[in-house]
Amino acid sequence: MLSQNSKDIIAATLPAVREHAGTITAVFYPLMFERYPAVKAYFNEAHQRQGTQPQALANAVVAYAGNLDRLELLGDAVSLIVQKHVSLNIQPEHYPIVGECLLAAIKEVLGDAASDAVLGAWGEAYGQLADILIGAEEERYRQNEQKTGGWRGERRFVVQRKEVESEVITSFYLVPSDGGTLAEFMPGQFTCVVVDINGRSLRRNYSLSDRPGLGHYRISVKREAEGEVSNFLHDQVQVGDELNLTAPSGSFVLNQQQRPLVLLTGGVGITPAISMLQPALESGRQVHFLHGALNSRTHAFRAHVDALAQQHDNLKISYVYSDPLEDDQAHGTGFFDQQKLSAMLPDSADVDVYFLGPKAFMQNCQKMLNELGIPAENQRYEFFGPLEELTA
Repeated sequence: MLSQNSKDIIAATLPAVREHAGTITAVFYPLMFERYPAVKAYFNEAHQRQGTQPQALANAVVAYAGNLDRLELLGDAVSLIVQKHVSLNIQPEHYPIVGECLLAAIKEVLGDAASDAVLGAWGEAYGQLADILIGAEEERYRQNEQKTGGWRGERRFVVQRKEVESEVITSFYLVPSDGGTLAEFMPGQFTCVVVDINGRSLRRNYSLSDRPGLGHYRISVKREAEGEVSNFLHDQVQVGDELNLTAPSGSFVLNQQQRPLVLLTGGVGITPAISMLQPALESGRQVHFLHGALNSRTHAFRAHVDALAQQHDNLKISYVYSDPLEDDQAHGTGFFDQQKLSAMLPDSADVDVYFLGPKAFMQNCQKMLNELGIPAENQRYEFFGPLEELTA
């Protein structure tokens, strides 16, 4: 339990930490990577370059410190952090490393204002947060391990099949190398793929893009221009090669409601929606599948979704192409706007909307859904990278 003295010191210094939080985290990451190079394998370098990971950490530190007496308000945020940490196989021994370097960064940025008493209070607060996360993560690891076919840490998988879905997306069908049972997952969850590239261990999270219960996991990977792992998977990994995976994780999962479901996706955001689609249809609920792509060359899984629409009267599909080719057939051109979306959504606002795609796409979707009267509690989303605010 955090002492009252430490709470008072943190309350007094929180404005300064909030003001300089971006600078503190910008100092923190290079410092940690210099002191402990091995931990660099757990971080996405693209998110470091873009600044999203440091910003996400800054937001989390400030939110935690500002709610020390109301930690229950952080429930959803803590759950998301735990899910991400478990997917990356974060261990208790990593927490002292982060604590040491975070306090050093605070000292470097705040200077004399970061006295021994101030650093002691922030260190005590960090220790409390670390204990909360370690306990929650251990429970999740235990649950993963105790599932039929479950495991803790990394498990070896072999590429059973590799299939091109579009000009930019390729699917990898993965089965356990040991021939053992495959743990079930919930539609919408993801796994972490661990690869070795030139002697460096790198980790990336990818949505499981097939429905559960098929005897394999499938990830569908978009080739990113500067994506070290995505290009390695596309160009180097072949059928028969092996990859390490962590157990399925994530809370962006299909619920069991019977009200109409809207799956609203852009680009590679389609992957978890494909996992959700068939189970939702088989449950009998009405499904509206809305997808935006550049054109038919980049549109993955169209044939699969079209075939499901032929088989299920409860599926309505709408495609919007922003740069259509001459012979492309879509239900709209340009981007999703409020007029298009209003025409494609069910008449009632009592729907569940799952939306996923690039950040700008998601910001636009949330704005339009709010304006169309879709209750916030019926809107569900997940970011591919570090947790960020959708509000621009």
